[in-house]
Amino acid sequence: MPGMPPPAADERQSLVEFLAFNQNAFFSVAYGLTDEQARSAPSVSALSIGGLVKHAAGVQQGWTQRAASAPEFPPPDPRPVEEQMRDYQDQYVMRDDETLEELLDALRVQNAETLRVFGGADLDTPVPVPHEVPWFPKDVDHWSVRWVALHLVEELTRHAGHADIIRESIDQATMYELMAANEGWPETDFVRRWRPTTV
Repeated sequence: MPGMPPPAADERQSLVEFLAFNQNAFFSVAYGLTDEQARSAPSVSALSIGGLVKHAAGVQQGWTQRAASAPEFPPPDPRPVEEQMRDYQDQYVMRDDETLEELLDALRVQNAETLRVFGGADLDTPVPVPHEVPWFPKDVDHWSVRWVALHLVEELTRHAGHADIIRESIDQATMYELMAANEGWPETDFVRRWRPTTV
């Protein structure tokens, strides 16, 4: 994928292309990392690359389910609230029993489902707001599928930028050189492919 989303013919293609572009950023930012590096938190943030990859899949899953179920709510989670909260907190952590490859595979699957749903859903369909969620507005009864797609672009962009800082703290690698290496760009005077540093 090039360094910018391609021109789009209409609104839906624009949304899908920007979603895909920001989804792809996590594969580049994780490129060449060991599990230990992906699990590390070398910056002021408590988060890791692996945790952000995991969260990128989880946040897409929740919002994509809302869009796919609209205009109804998604089926309720039957588990106790405590178990749901443990799962939510776990979404930000790459555990010792998880590998970066597994997390990237899960993200790849969720990315495809996200693009499938937003590639076909009616963008004007109302998506109901769950008023019991404390950080959701109490004076808004629904968003639209269009709003949800834009919100996911916002979420992925924010976390991809966060991941950029963490990756640079690990080994000084920056996004364009990682994209060039991950995607096999031809090298130029301006962009070189990332290579592991030798000690």
